[in-house]
Amino acid sequence: MVDECGANAASIPAEGFRWNIKTREVPMSVAVPAPRTAWNAELTRLRTEVAGPVSTSAEDTYDGARASWNRAFDLRPAVVVEPLDAEDVVAAVRFAGRTGLGVGIQATGHGVAAAADDALLLATRRMDDVQVDPVARTARLGAGVSWGPVLAEAQLHGLAPLAGSAPHVGAVGYTLGGGMGWLARRHGLSADKVHALEVVTADGEIRRVTADDDPELFWALRGGGAGSLGVVTAMEIELVPVSDVYAGNLLYPTELADEVFGRYETWVADVPDELTSAVVVMNFPPFEEVPEPIRGRSFVIVRGCWCGPSEEGGALIDYWRSWREPLLDAFGPMPFAEMAAISQDPVDPVPAQVCTDSLSALGPEVARTILGHTLPAGGPPELIFSEVRHGGGALARADRGAGHAALGDVTFLTHSVGIPDPAAPDRLGTHLRKLRDALAPHRTRHAYLNFLDGEDRRARTREAFTAPEWERLRAVKTAVDPENRFCFGLVL
Repeated sequence: MVDECGANAASIPAEGFRWNIKTREVPMSVAVPAPRTAWNAELTRLRTEVAGPVSTSAEDTYDGARASWNRAFDLRPAVVVEPLDAEDVVAAVRFAGRTGLGVGIQATGHGVAAAADDALLLATRRMDDVQVDPVARTARLGAGVSWGPVLAEAQLHGLAPLAGSAPHVGAVGYTLGGGMGWLARRHGLSADKVHALEVVTADGEIRRVTADDDPELFWALRGGGAGSLGVVTAMEIELVPVSDVYAGNLLYPTELADEVFGRYETWVADVPDELTSAVVVMNFPPFEEVPEPIRGRSFVIVRGCWCGPSEEGGALIDYWRSWREPLLDAFGPMPFAEMAAISQDPVDPVPAQVCTDSLSALGPEVARTILGHTLPAGGPPELIFSEVRHGGGALARADRGAGHAALGDVTFLTHSVGIPDPAAPDRLGTHLRKLRDALAPHRTRHAYLNFLDGEDRRARTREAFTAPEWERLRAVKTAVDPENRFCFGLVL
């Protein structure tokens, strides 16, 4: 599959109108009109065909339309379309086909793979419809909806989506990347609960994709569809009967970090599937928004979510309380609607860089590596946190969507996040590479794509799939997007 995207839109008025994406040559059979006139005419046509806003760099709406939540990415698309419905998406994709532009897709911009520069960016945030059917225990979600409204509506009926740790993350993009949330060990990945997908493919057609109607595309999208196979305009998912959980955080001093990591590995070796948990090294920033007792301090944290009977969850967490009294005990019963309190991810946009690795075991050497690269060392810490999340349970079941078979070998998943220093923008990336190099002897081959972004996500796409999955996924890509119109997602 070619990895080359569409023509540089900035060059269209000067060098031509319709380009072949694979060769960047103007097809001989296409009459090339006056460049500037042709581009303006196509742009005018696009504005008449879509109901949602259309922005170029010449307009005041452009910066707001193109902005990603992760400010480390500064997208510079030729055109931004904010569709209101699937028909708008159809018109936009057909416009891209006529003008030779690659197509990027963004809901919230938490998980950017590649900046859709000089391309068409579909910013789906206005497609935010949520419809919950409490009898069928299903929900239909628009392309741009975040988990928060889905969670709120579902909880009114004692139901829950398999949302991520941050309710303001886009539901569709999260699900297409797999989706490992705080109910994962009991109920699986978010992608496991997809019943149907409404997709606009590169030919500008709307397809309803299910396991029965289009099994290969359905399989590929649920794990390999993050910006690479088409535009998912709506998603129908199953909800699970979860309303109250026993969840939260136990904060211990970093002096106990080695012991906490060791006890954690022993503890999770035989915990029930109802518990999804993590051990975290956290450096709280010295900001006024952070509560005073933890402001500017570092902790090792045991966090998680138990979705069984509350008294059983409390007994499970007493394993820790009976060992050492935590500096802060924020574990207890809560409505699952308040699940954001577990991870306490930032809501406001930030520039962030991340890395991830999968591990078959934790062990003292791995613990020392994570601690040594995360805790402050004579100055401000490079990372905000490093989390080690426990896998297994329902996550280990194979024969699901693309990339899920390899999860069976993943017992622990690391996730490290930092904010780059504007005065030394390359330093954080170097630090994250050193962390990965140090973990290399201990990791399995699987990459979890939702914990990656930017060039790392693209470079490591292959690591997310077994060899048979990879060949199968590439075959689907060739069938539905032979010209690689959707070239800003995974590299397939």
